Amino acid sequence: MTAIDMPAPRAKSRFWRKFRRNRAALVGGVIVAFFVLLALAAPILPIADPLATSWSAIRLAPSAEYWLGSDEIGRDILSRMIWGAQASLMAGVISVAIAVVTGVPIGLIAGYFGGWTDTIISRFTDALLAMPFLIMAIALAAFLGPSLTNAMIAIGLSAMPIFIRLTRAQVMSVKTEDYVEGARAIGLGHMAIMGRYILPNIVPPIIVQATLTIATAIIAEASLSFLGLGQQAPAPSWGSMLNVAKNFLTQAPWMAWWPGAAIFLVVIGFNLIGDGLRDALDPREH
Repeated sequence: MTAIDMPAPRAKSRFWRKFRRNRAALVGGVIVAFFVLLALAAPILPIADPLATSWSAIRLAPSAEYWLGSDEIGRDILSRMIWGAQASLMAGVISVAIAVVTGVPIGLIAGYFGGWTDTIISRFTDALLAMPFLIMAIALAAFLGPSLTNAMIAIGLSAMPIFIRLTRAQVMSVKTEDYVEGARAIGLGHMAIMGRYILPNIVPPIIVQATLTIATAIIAEASLSFLGLGQQAPAPSWGSMLNVAKNFLTQAPWMAWWPGAAIFLVVIGFNLIGDGLRDALDPREH
């Protein structure tokens, strides 16, 4: 019997009960759900074209016509905020997916086999972790070239060492359990043991880390776009909107208010969800 062989409905019920009791996590979930729904509904919402310019509406303050104001060439900020949510959220999710898909298998191999394999992978990971995350992302994005796709790849590869180290540590803890030793005793191969007995039992901490890393990836994408290495003009993203807004902080401060507030709220939302998941999935609380 594995560590996850407890009755599934009972385990799920306990998880949701604990998660629902965490009000901060629920608030985070509502915030994230709001922005996700807004991004998904962008094509069908009755909003202005985010690329349409109007030389008679340059840097207008928020009004009945322009709810969040207009930018330096008369584009509707509300429309650009909604469409920009697609780029920012997609960058966060896809970047973390890249980090998980590349980092978890490497960490699984290092922790399971140990020896020289673990030594080589661990030294490689330590070398990557020695470089600050954002600096590495900027360097990779500059090397790959400025675009949203390359920014997501750069952020994902920069976050990969986090998941290698986390997975390795979890595998080294789990591989000595009795059910793993029993699987070896009946002659199961390494891939079967890793896939059926080890990986399912290390998923919860990986989920928690992935949720928290999405928040970091959104900030990183905004930073890269702010530097001109992410989403390219005229396509909207919150980071590129801040890049333009910095030139008009005294004349049109609202151009910076809204993308800054959106980044803040989404990052807080994902962090609150991550904290809630960590508490709900903590086996010491079961």
